[in-house]
Amino acid sequence: MTRLDRRIGLLFACFVLLFSVAVARAAWLQGVRGSEYRASAQSQQMETVTIPGVRGAILDRHGRELAISEDAATVFATPYQVKDPVKAARKLARVLPVPEEKIAEALSGDGGFAYVARKVDLPTAARITEMDIPGIGLLPDSRRVYPEGELAAQVIGAVNIDNEGTSGLELAHNDALRGEDGERRVTRDALGEELERETVEAATVGERLKLTIDASIQAHTEQVLAEVGETYDPQGATAIVMDPRTSEILAMANWPPADLGRVEDVEELRNLATGYTYEPGSTFKAFTVAGALEEKLVKPSTRFDLPPEIQVADRTIGESHERGYVSLTVADILAQSSNVGAVKIGLLMNDKLGDDAFDKWIKRFGFGKPTGIDYPAEERGIVIPPEQYSGSTMGNLPIGQGLAVTPIQMTAAYAAIANGGILREPRLVLKRGAERVEPDEGKRVISERTAKRLRDMLKGVLQEGGTAAEVEVPGYELAGKTGTSQKVVDGEYSESQFVASFVGFAPADDPALLVTIVVDDPKGDYYGGSVAAPAFGEIAEMALPYLGVGADG
Repeated sequence: MTRLDRRIGLLFACFVLLFSVAVARAAWLQGVRGSEYRASAQSQQMETVTIPGVRGAILDRHGRELAISEDAATVFATPYQVKDPVKAARKLARVLPVPEEKIAEALSGDGGFAYVARKVDLPTAARITEMDIPGIGLLPDSRRVYPEGELAAQVIGAVNIDNEGTSGLELAHNDALRGEDGERRVTRDALGEELERETVEAATVGERLKLTIDASIQAHTEQVLAEVGETYDPQGATAIVMDPRTSEILAMANWPPADLGRVEDVEELRNLATGYTYEPGSTFKAFTVAGALEEKLVKPSTRFDLPPEIQVADRTIGESHERGYVSLTVADILAQSSNVGAVKIGLLMNDKLGDDAFDKWIKRFGFGKPTGIDYPAEERGIVIPPEQYSGSTMGNLPIGQGLAVTPIQMTAAYAAIANGGILREPRLVLKRGAERVEPDEGKRVISERTAKRLRDMLKGVLQEGGTAAEVEVPGYELAGKTGTSQKVVDGEYSESQFVASFVGFAPADDPALLVTIVVDDPKGDYYGGSVAAPAFGEIAEMALPYLGVGADG
């Protein structure tokens, strides 16, 4: 065998050896590690993308869109694929509402995934796609938008970055509003380019929520409340507009307003209409009189001799304005908002029927418990039980001190006077999806006769000699009650901080509109008759003809 033959034989042996190793390696990879590598390749080439469900729209009673969802995109980065983070961040910052430094930080991270911006509108997403920056991608998303701007913001409520309701009706009806997420499978090549997409499970759209709110009345009410805010610079203010015949809320406004697109403090989303408790003051006197009428202890014409002030245990109760000795009927006591007169009526009830009688009437009108309105975190107010009454209690309760209520409780209770004696749960929602939300039948709390007597007496508040005599709406007779109460600060009644309020309805004989105004700590003037009552007049002047309510004959 020649040397050449030996070399050829050696090379052939090496080739056979290498080939055998390669075959053995291939067999091992395919047989032993095959499934692992197939799964790894598939995970690199295929990914499952979550398609967020779309929240249902929130509409006013006429179908006007208050909150809707639109398609958006989430911008993300795969940091190790970004070749020049500083340059990429500079380009992205030109179109994204995110500081360049924050983008650069996301692009320079150690992980394989980083959020750059959430809920970007589609035109902006398209511009980012055109930039074709390596390592930058987009995921489908949706975001909440508000066609009517800040209108009814606190009532609607907010959603978080994951499209879950966190306050207001968005929270209360989150399960119905939110759609179910879907899945999409995306196949990419070795360079990361998309080859194919397949919908595994389609995302769904949540149910629509149709409210009792009328956007036009809501907008006007918010405008009036803004004027109150500008004039008196209060800590806060709220207004509720209701149809007392159905207990449907036509407007629920708060001041200061809130921008749901940029909430910096959760306190901005506080709905004072349901979440603010205060001593009602003189607006409560209507219920003191209602109880006495129903118990047949007084009539509207029953007369009381009233000194300038009255002593009840260790408490001296006077009037808001100095006066001498007078003789007033029950109707006059209500119209002129006499503290001494209301206390005398309360003492009469207590003397004749005991402590439990007054407590019964407080609770009968719904105070001390939630109204049942379809809204989260409703406050219940504060009502002390009879066993905790002191000697001076009946100098407090009849004039609306020593208990706390919410604006929605006062609205519901006055609606019972306006509608003939039926207390109902206030309504905010007409329909949830295709399902109509049935109204509360309510319960009778006073007789029709007593309700009519109260309406007649409450007319006097807006007539000559009444505490809101300057308020009028041409063509309509009005009724209502003013309230001015001292705020409790550090356990004592403040001499400088007050709550001004007014609850009124029209037309007085057949009410179709009821408005509650509560102003927390107004500056300058603080009387309910001059701060809150004029706002009632402005709202009623717009809403009555708008609703087609005919003027009085």
